[in-house]
Amino acid sequence: MSVTPHVSVLSTQYLDQYCSSCAAPATERGLKRCPKCKTVYYCNQECQNRDWAWHKRECSALQRWAASAPSHEVSVPGDAVRCLGRILWGWQKEGFDSEWAREIRMMQSNRSSLPPSSFESHTHLAHSLVRYLGVSSPGELEPYGLNSAGDLVDLISRFTTNTFTLTSFSLTPIGICISPTIAFANHSCDPNAVIVFPRTPGSPATMEPLLNLIALRDIPPGKEVRIAYVDTTLPKHIRHKELRETYNFTCQCKACTRQTAVDPRESLWCPKSCGGTCPLPTEENNISSCTKCKATVTNVDAILDAVRVGQEALEKATSLQFKDPGKAQQFTTNIIPILTSAGVTPSSYPLLAMTHLHQELLIAALHSSQSQESLDEAIRTAAKYSVGLQGLLPKGHPVRAVALGELGKLLAVDEPAPSTDPAQASKFPPSGPARLKLAYESLVRAHEELLIGFGKPNQGGYIGKDVREAIVRLERELGVWNTGIRNTLEDAMLAQRASSSC
Repeated sequence: MSVTPHVSVLSTQYLDQYCSSCAAPATERGLKRCPKCKTVYYCNQECQNRDWAWHKRECSALQRWAASAPSHEVSVPGDAVRCLGRILWGWQKEGFDSEWAREIRMMQSNRSSLPPSSFESHTHLAHSLVRYLGVSSPGELEPYGLNSAGDLVDLISRFTTNTFTLTSFSLTPIGICISPTIAFANHSCDPNAVIVFPRTPGSPATMEPLLNLIALRDIPPGKEVRIAYVDTTLPKHIRHKELRETYNFTCQCKACTRQTAVDPRESLWCPKSCGGTCPLPTEENNISSCTKCKATVTNVDAILDAVRVGQEALEKATSLQFKDPGKAQQFTTNIIPILTSAGVTPSSYPLLAMTHLHQELLIAALHSSQSQESLDEAIRTAAKYSVGLQGLLPKGHPVRAVALGELGKLLAVDEPAPSTDPAQASKFPPSGPARLKLAYESLVRAHEELLIGFGKPNQGGYIGKDVREAIVRLERELGVWNTGIRNTLEDAMLAQRASSSC
């Protein structure tokens, strides 16, 4: 199922990197900036013209907001405010009784059962929206179809409950969007479908960003289609907290209610190294033993301290990822060994999230300075992240498929200083032809999974196309290696025969 969202906006940090109309990434030619608000960017004149029906009111609002902003850091309103603004201007543009407006109003509102934790954020969002629209109070919102403060609260509740993350073709979160049709899908922590934006090669820009609802497995007739509202790699208690605060319900899906000896999201390696795992101890239940050999975990306090420090470091590193990537990398570099030495498994929180962040930081750093050591470290980190995901997500899940593709592409990068040590063949990552072979195998597996996660009719999306092209390049390169080795052997045999005949 494919639909164009009713409304989509980019996060502030990505406004100059993606088109505000079709959400395409900037090319080498760059993007065209709106000359009036100097805030939003477009691929070209066509995208700018297509978005003008939406942007003409937004443009004035952005200029007004910037003029009254106390500092440059807050000169652009957040994506939630800009998205709500487009919804209200859409009501005016399409008509309050239009199908477009009715579909927005049909989305579920939790106004009558909002948890106290939501009051402050909803109030702040309401005040910001009033300021953005250039009115002085909620009572002046009647031209936008809001006749009371209650209508405004309803709108904000519908928005927060039904917003989807807008992602790039490689799953990078770049904004938010509203799609009433897809919002009918309910939640499961073990979903049978996913939402992606594949950017299928050849898809017209007029249709983008195109949201796709993809089935991860066969769904029998009459079976409900379910997606995940939260990150399912997180432990149950964190998932439940996010679901209660944002969607006001407690999940009762099979993944949350079935009893398992060990949740891989909260697990330790056996202290006796038997290959089994143990439940991660908690403050409430600090008794843990291996499910395989029954060995008891003894260093509980040290493990709890490591996990606590890891969670705090993850929050700090995430907040610094774009502001100060060097400092963020210091956090990930220092904390990952602490979690690993405490016995935390690759699929466990916060190690899995920390590993992913470390991978992103290492890859970003490769663009400016690449050495054999930094490339190998990025490959090892990508491999650990991929292994962690395989214990949590089913084959074909787009997150797992993209991670496998990233690993394959890193392995395919030309080595700055290939090792000549024969012992390197037994280490990871290997060097030379063995590395290329591993890259090829990883990319082939990734492509198989991308066809599931991004849809076979979509050919795995744009990232599927990218991986296919990488596979073809590697086939040629491996062919050259094989031909060179074969020619060398033949030359050696000819030389040996010539020497024997003399």
